[in-house]
Amino acid sequence: MTLTRIWAAFVLIAFIVGGSRLLNGDDKIFVRMITGKSSDRYDSTFYLSVGNPTHLGLAANYSTFLAEYGYFSTAEPAKASFLLHDFRQQDSIAYFTKMYPSLTVSSYIDIQSKLVRKVDGVIETAKNAFLDIILPLVGILALFMGFLSIAEKAGGVRLLSRLIWPFFSRIFPEVPKGHPATGHMMMNFSANLLNLDNAATPFGLKAMESLQELNPNKNEASNAQLMFLALHASGLTLIPVTIMAYRSGLGAADPTDIFIPCMIATFAATMAALFIVSWRQKINLFQPVIIGWVGGITAIIALLVSYVMRLDAMASQLFSSQLSNGIILFIFVAIVVGGLYKKIDVFDAFVEGAKGGFDTAIRIIPYIVGMLVAISLLRSSGSFDFLINGIKFLFSLTGLDTRFVDGLPTALIKPLSGSGARGMMLDTMKTFGPDSFAGRLSSVLQGSSDTTFYVVAVYFGSVNIRNTRYAIGSMLLADLVGVITAIMLSYAFFA
Repeated sequence: MTLTRIWAAFVLIAFIVGGSRLLNGDDKIFVRMITGKSSDRYDSTFYLSVGNPTHLGLAANYSTFLAEYGYFSTAEPAKASFLLHDFRQQDSIAYFTKMYPSLTVSSYIDIQSKLVRKVDGVIETAKNAFLDIILPLVGILALFMGFLSIAEKAGGVRLLSRLIWPFFSRIFPEVPKGHPATGHMMMNFSANLLNLDNAATPFGLKAMESLQELNPNKNEASNAQLMFLALHASGLTLIPVTIMAYRSGLGAADPTDIFIPCMIATFAATMAALFIVSWRQKINLFQPVIIGWVGGITAIIALLVSYVMRLDAMASQLFSSQLSNGIILFIFVAIVVGGLYKKIDVFDAFVEGAKGGFDTAIRIIPYIVGMLVAISLLRSSGSFDFLINGIKFLFSLTGLDTRFVDGLPTALIKPLSGSGARGMMLDTMKTFGPDSFAGRLSSVLQGSSDTTFYVVAVYFGSVNIRNTRYAIGSMLLADLVGVITAIMLSYAFFA
């Protein structure tokens, strides 16, 4: 019911904001909301450039950022619609405005309020949801669930369950000893930890199915499902490989300098999720076993951090790539060898599991499309821009250091859309530079939380749960802890 209300609110808010923009003269707003990039050509706008955007703290390649929104520099004043300046060369500004009175004068920063974000409308979103997300997901689910089927028949999942049972029995008291759900959850957390998104999703969906078998009320989320999903959505990751790769591609002097803040922020979000859900479920976390496991995980993370920090950017990315892919390959080989040792018909077991992966992918299609369409409406209507500008205005009134506000768009969109948050992160780095405070903060924020609403829709949708209870509130609160931690760490490391 909670998810239904939120989804309906997203749609209504988008319509109200879009309608207000239509009344204010944006005659293309409904076209963008429905058909988006497929029909709106985003006519090019040309501008004269006076001064240098770097004088305003913007990136040296700021013109590249503007070009992505259809704004291009020109040396022909008669062709230009805007005159962009850095407030320094007033004589040149006065000359051009006198000679070409049709020019609209704006600073390099103020022009951003006129930029129209190129996002898909609902038609393109629905189409791309199938082509870019669901279709590849079918193959990935079939692959991993096929191998998981072999592992289950060979007893590998039960072995993993016994190893993790002392810890999981405390935070998942409703899961009986030796149940396959324990092994599935462990494999999901391990994949998340190693930034193996392709593996984490199949293992996570399998874990939800296993936990649903224990659920006495099939329409309502169980305590175990709530705890699992909150920990999963907190997104604990050892090495933010993709974020470092983006920073490297944009020319950051040290792409790995956000590694420790990312690691600490996502760990804080995970601990917050554990404490919040434990408090709701009246689970005592101050038990020797839990403290020992959490302390052990913390020690492992600290050792890995200390090792990676000794490596340069290239070696760090190479190490993380080899570690992640090497572990996947090892798991596949170990499963096959274990299956052969147990005299399992490994190929038949793989095919049987792969069929289940296909069925799961088909079952979650409506939930993926529905959530992405609502998020698309929010983005294309400009609702995010209203929210972000409002937060900037409020913090500017406090008189506090507001540099962190430039990185907030990434955090605000992350619970709704992973691709949207990634776009915001890249925009921030292109606008201010990858080594700016805002650029580094947006990178840390990108790695400090997960796409809460998307995760809730897909994972609960895969088992047809309608009542998600306090899942969304708990997960958003954990996200908030991660965001606050990320901001504090960014000031400590980069300010």
